[in-house]
Amino acid sequence: MPAEHVTAWLMLLSLAAYALMGGADLGAGVWDLLASGPRKQRQRQVLARAIGPVWEANHVWMIAVVVFLFTAFPPAYAAIMTALHVPVTLALLGIVARGTSFVFRTYSVDHDRSEARWGRVFSVASTVTPVLLGVALGTIASGRLHWENGVYMSGFFAPWCRAFPFAVGFLTLAIFSFLGAVYICAEIPADEPELQEDFRRRGLGNGVAVGLTAAVTWTLAYDGAPELSQGLSSHGWAWPLQIATGLVAVGAMASLWRRRYLAARAFAVGQIGLIVLGYGAALFPYLVVPDFTLANTAAPPQTQHLVQIAFIGGAVLLLPSLYVLYRVFKGQRAFRVIEGNR
Repeated sequence: MPAEHVTAWLMLLSLAAYALMGGADLGAGVWDLLASGPRKQRQRQVLARAIGPVWEANHVWMIAVVVFLFTAFPPAYAAIMTALHVPVTLALLGIVARGTSFVFRTYSVDHDRSEARWGRVFSVASTVTPVLLGVALGTIASGRLHWENGVYMSGFFAPWCRAFPFAVGFLTLAIFSFLGAVYICAEIPADEPELQEDFRRRGLGNGVAVGLTAAVTWTLAYDGAPELSQGLSSHGWAWPLQIATGLVAVGAMASLWRRRYLAARAFAVGQIGLIVLGYGAALFPYLVVPDFTLANTAAPPQTQHLVQIAFIGGAVLLLPSLYVLYRVFKGQRAFRVIEGNR
């Protein structure tokens, strides 16, 4: 396998890890915005408790994606950051705004007034950011970013202000919200069954939303992202992957329905991981359709190998550290084997 292909797979793995960890944190912010009913305040408290110790650490996976891109595929990085600087900048501002507002809301002396003010910033930023990240991914796959003699020609708004990129954006929002609800169900103590039911109903409803937005995105991809559409239908692996994704999606919904919350979390991880895998595999060998491929944007093999070694070395330090972080703040519930009715 060429060195740049190995790097691309590591980058896709990092993107999947961000979706599964950082995405769930963003999804928790969506439910903070939509908290309602007699347990509204308690819903927000359990969300804050769940994401508080880990939300900063989860961004390491997005940093890994960016580092892979600008080090191993610099022309593609330059192309994406030039053509999509508007949605990317807005998404980064959203990430910063949700992080700072979460801290201000939690530690402010004037707690009641600050909670309302900073809570709105946190929840709105958590809702808008996934849409913008999805819009960027959808535009990259759309084939509407064009260069002539090294000059970008497609404009800074027209390529992403279309139906397909926003369909991917709302699919991303639905996925992150689904993960947030499912993860929270598995973390709520057994002595609060009513609170579990609040998030269980949200998870079931959002699981349906994931299916509907995925169907709309698939339909729009035929004209909005032909390369992606063809990749998801013509390759030998495409239908087996889609069947597997559908099966684990059904498993997640069935587990939620039966209140098997840890099983639902495991199925949800598989479902979203397969969706990200399908996105990357369908675009192969493109990084930005149609002008930038792995081959014509790759840094020299020596650079590729150094990046891979750095990733592996970093993982040796990072993964045990993340394990300790989750073990300390999440306890045995985050690691125990699926059992019983939770």
